[in-house]
Amino acid sequence: MQQRSKATSFQPWPLLLNLAIAALALAGTIGLQSLQLRPNLGRPLNFSSAERQEALRLKLIERLPTLGYDNLIANWAFLSLLQYYGDDEAREVTGYTLNANYFDLITKRDPRFVEIYPYLSTGVSFYLGNPQLAVEYMTRGTNVLSPQLHPYAFLVWRYKGLDQLLLIGDTQASIRSHEMAAKWAQKSEPELSQMYRQTAEFLKQDPDSTVIRFRSWVDVYLNAVDAKVKKRAEQEIVKLGGKIERNEKGEEFFIVPQDKPASSKKP
Repeated sequence: MQQRSKATSFQPWPLLLNLAIAALALAGTIGLQSLQLRPNLGRPLNFSSAERQEALRLKLIERLPTLGYDNLIANWAFLSLLQYYGDDEAREVTGYTLNANYFDLITKRDPRFVEIYPYLSTGVSFYLGNPQLAVEYMTRGTNVLSPQLHPYAFLVWRYKGLDQLLLIGDTQASIRSHEMAAKWAQKSEPELSQMYRQTAEFLKQDPDSTVIRFRSWVDVYLNAVDAKVKKRAEQEIVKLGGKIERNEKGEEFFIVPQDKPASSKKP
């Protein structure tokens, strides 16, 4: 079985901004810099204290007036999240407790920010073990997005459906999400649209399908943005009876569990 992941790029910054608005936004951000602990200014000894300060900073930023430039705040928050992710030493002490805070802010300010949703599924569903909250945040996106607004908007429904199937166990909700993903992908990605539609049909026929869960975890594995999630997906694939092997060129391929006669079908 071969699968490909689709990469999307960030939307470019607006070329022209009103200088007065930009100055106001910058002033608010600069005023909060004292609450942010930058690595190049020396690492604090108390990571828990730094975590509390960062949580306070996010609350203050959430209350700042944006004057219509919510997408700028969302972009900035996402860059801060990446920096938060990258501080491995601090995360070993405090974990990823602020993931929900970041994604709450981002999806409130710019729920059309399609590129963040794979990270949302990873950061909230897998790292915090709270797929219900992740689905709630993803619903903010599916409520306002459309194929006309973004050609890859269907991915939000796809990740929503995966969390509903693999982590929540709500098969009926996952069927609807995959049907919506198929509908939204029909023009931009017809092959993926067909796959999502087949997944929904397979789930209707066999809600506990080993093959569907196997292929869904393969999708998680191929599109994982973090090594820990990739490892979790690999463990689930093996648990279901599947295998991950490599050919002489080092290319990965996946062997479907053999105890299902439907294993030859492609969802």
